[in-house]
Amino acid sequence: MEKISYKLEVFEGPMDLLLSLISKRKLDIMDIPIIELVEQYMDYVRQMQEANMEVASEFLEMAARLVYIKTVSLLPKHEEADLLKQELQGELLEYRDCQIMAGKLRDTANGFEFLTKEPDKIDRDETYELLHEPLELLRAYISALGKGQRKLPPPITSFTALVARKIVSVESKILSIKNAFKSKRKINLKSLFESSKTRSDLVATFLAVLELVKKKEVLTKGAGDNMEIELKKKKN
Repeated sequence: MEKISYKLEVFEGPMDLLLSLISKRKLDIMDIPIIELVEQYMDYVRQMQEANMEVASEFLEMAARLVYIKTVSLLPKHEEADLLKQELQGELLEYRDCQIMAGKLRDTANGFEFLTKEPDKIDRDETYELLHEPLELLRAYISALGKGQRKLPPPITSFTALVARKIVSVESKILSIKNAFKSKRKINLKSLFESSKTRSDLVATFLAVLELVKKKEVLTKGAGDNMEIELKKKKN
């Protein structure tokens, strides 16, 4: 008998897969039925294995994390499960917002390379300006975000000193970046991310950079995955 084959949808990472499952089943991120989500996620991972696809370690790590949350949630007292679930919800919201912003910036940037203008009289070392793809900024953000990502589920003691986190607004980060240009001609993007002390600060910094590029208030220069991208104030 001929073996039946099928093609699985390919996802960039576990967050991308989780958002797809939530979207297809019209679930609310803020009210995730964790048991149902775990079963659907594990079913996809099994399909990948049955199709002899290489399963990236990050997919397996997320699977272990989801199973842990599910297990803890079945205990009589599951305060830890609620905290872990809230943390997962926050990460999903951040990832979704970044994907939306990157998509909007990509649409806005389409066709920029075909614009022409009269040549400016500038110094020799400033004749090259490169507009980067939005995904380069997104990769830089995800790379910085991944440095602090926890690989294993936390113990209960990790939450004993948990306090409310301060939310950093995108507007405040835009103002901060503009103020920095008062004393500098160029700002290294990697240094912006590394100076962020919290996840909220990191997300706000990333979205602020996207917004400034979108409004053409800054230009990007440099290349790519190592985050050696510089921001340069655009001449009026």
